[in-house]
Amino acid sequence: MSTTCDGPPRPSIAVDIGGTFTDVVLRRPADEVTRAKVLTDARQPAEGVMRGVRKALAESGIALADCDVFLHATTLATNAIIERSGPRIGLITNRNFRDTLEMAHEDRYDIYQLNLSVAPPLIPRELRLGVRGRIDVHGTAVEDVDDTDIEQRLAQLVEAGCRGVGVCLLHSYVNPAHEQRVREIAAGHYPDLDVTLSSDVLPEIREYERTVVVVVNAYLRPIVRSYLEALVGALRAEGYQQDVFVMSSAGGVVPVEEAERFPVRLVESGPAAGAVFAACFAASVGIYAGTVLSLDMGGTTAKASVIRGGTPIVEPELEVARQERFKPGSGIPIKLPSVDLIEIGAGGGSIAWLDSLGLLRVGPRSAGSQPGPACYGLEGTLPTVTDADLILGHLSPDYFLGGNMRLDVKAAEQSIREWICRPLDLSVPEAAAAIRSVVDEHMAAAARLHAVERGLDPAVMTLVAFGGAGPVHACEVATRLGIDTVVCPLGAGVASALGLMASRQIGEVSRSWIQRLDRLDWTGLNALLEGMRGAALARLTASGVYSRDVVVERVVDARYVGQGYEVTVDLPPDRLTPTSGEALLAGFRECYERRFGRQVGLAIPIEGVTWRVRVARSPLASLPRVSPRAFGEDGQGALKGMRACLFDARHGYVETPVYDHYRTRPGDRLTGPAIVEEEECTVVVPPDFTASVLGDLSLVMRRRG
Repeated sequence: MSTTCDGPPRPSIAVDIGGTFTDVVLRRPADEVTRAKVLTDARQPAEGVMRGVRKALAESGIALADCDVFLHATTLATNAIIERSGPRIGLITNRNFRDTLEMAHEDRYDIYQLNLSVAPPLIPRELRLGVRGRIDVHGTAVEDVDDTDIEQRLAQLVEAGCRGVGVCLLHSYVNPAHEQRVREIAAGHYPDLDVTLSSDVLPEIREYERTVVVVVNAYLRPIVRSYLEALVGALRAEGYQQDVFVMSSAGGVVPVEEAERFPVRLVESGPAAGAVFAACFAASVGIYAGTVLSLDMGGTTAKASVIRGGTPIVEPELEVARQERFKPGSGIPIKLPSVDLIEIGAGGGSIAWLDSLGLLRVGPRSAGSQPGPACYGLEGTLPTVTDADLILGHLSPDYFLGGNMRLDVKAAEQSIREWICRPLDLSVPEAAAAIRSVVDEHMAAAARLHAVERGLDPAVMTLVAFGGAGPVHACEVATRLGIDTVVCPLGAGVASALGLMASRQIGEVSRSWIQRLDRLDWTGLNALLEGMRGAALARLTASGVYSRDVVVERVVDARYVGQGYEVTVDLPPDRLTPTSGEALLAGFRECYERRFGRQVGLAIPIEGVTWRVRVARSPLASLPRVSPRAFGEDGQGALKGMRACLFDARHGYVETPVYDHYRTRPGDRLTGPAIVEEEECTVVVPPDFTASVLGDLSLVMRRRG
């Protein structure tokens, strides 16, 4: 992110906060890294980050003041929405539009479900107030706003204890004057009131989606701003004076100031960094990017994503806080670009439990970092996936986090015995194997759904597994998907932080301007796109990026006239002319057929709806080289010893060789069953797999037979 060119590159730091662990990667000038993994501090996340940063700095012998850039990914925004932990905020909208959040699309996400569970609005009805004034679809004011009316509504919200206010007025994406007037009045009467305008956050059509985005942004701003200010303050206090960047949902980093202003863009911050890592890693080891399915399993959740063309897929919308795991429409839609992935309530800390029918379930509740799994010895008493993996012998009680955290086998056994074994009349190993089977099937089902919905057969893909728990479960998940090849990189336990190191700084701008392509005002369109390019570029140049170092990507959301939703089509890079129309039409029809499998008809006109410009720093950075802490210079082999492991409850425990990943050599071949350990994660090679060591010490596991 730095533009400094003189002398050797300076160190940089990347930090990814997960629900259970916080991962830190410090990139040294030789393009090698120092890693640190510490428990996440849910109460004071900034202090947890600094604890990990101090650990990495102490190990590397580098001072924080000598670092050039600080990159950050966090689950703070997502957790605040799911847990409803945000402050009291209000909404100003037009008269008779206060119920937009409840009315939504006026449909049912499951028409056969009689007792639908719908995500309640983040703002209760009594804090959603309408004001006079109306702008029409062309941007003309057909009724002026009333300053006194606005003052009264703001006073009501302030008296009700609101810390912030979202403002979403009709057609402000065309003419934001009325929204801006609300902000001016609020600034004059209540300067400490945080005001968010929909015309700033999402200047696009669709009233419901625009209202949701402005509400989520207003809801998150006090939380995210408080956290980031505390983090930056702590960094400054310890000598760091350079830039701070935060990963956005779209797979690029933005300056901390922009993250504070638009926290709604951070909802998939951590998972996006993992997807960037998967794409870069797949390219670095020569895997054809179109066949990659990434599995990122941490302590709280797992994420699966498809990598095409060497980059993560970015969709124009995401959905969070679903009431039903795999049912679109059951959550909160956020109409902003996001890396396309599916989140699964399956992590090392996912809690095993019995439902009302006595059936074994795993997740989505997680023990997190506090109290954590029972084996952590941190007052956790409920059985988790990590407890099961420990009992199965897949994790070492003495080498968890490189030996910095000892796991309590007896506590894990007691937890599983009490909550699972007794009700189901199972032995502890049988119950642990059942927990493992349920969570593996759950991840496989979600990953299969994610791939099939995109027209892909997971069986012909390569699985790239990472995260603290991903390599433990990867081969079993692959078997259930019919996948024959699994790749686990060295340093998989801190992969999302490594992905931050490879991410690009981005600036994005969108505008809704509905135009039929056969009647397009090409002069007006070029002026619009150029203005958007300038606004997006300004976000990068403000951080010291030179305009010559960027690439510009332009797309349009287009549809057949009369349809309600669009497909995204690439725009030619040069100035658009009437002759560009044919290429645009052809691109639309190709995208439409790829998405829906058919064409509607050549006679139906096509219209562009929302135009988007993305400016990204180029080129995409490379992944830092993860080198072992000790290569075994004494010539000793990688075998550490043997451990009893259970892979199939019918066959019982088998003595399994345990290898030190850092002492393996390129070309080594390991026959399953085998356990390969490194400090931040463990790779499990089942009996029906073999593993080969690549030149960068990544493990490629292939199913036999």
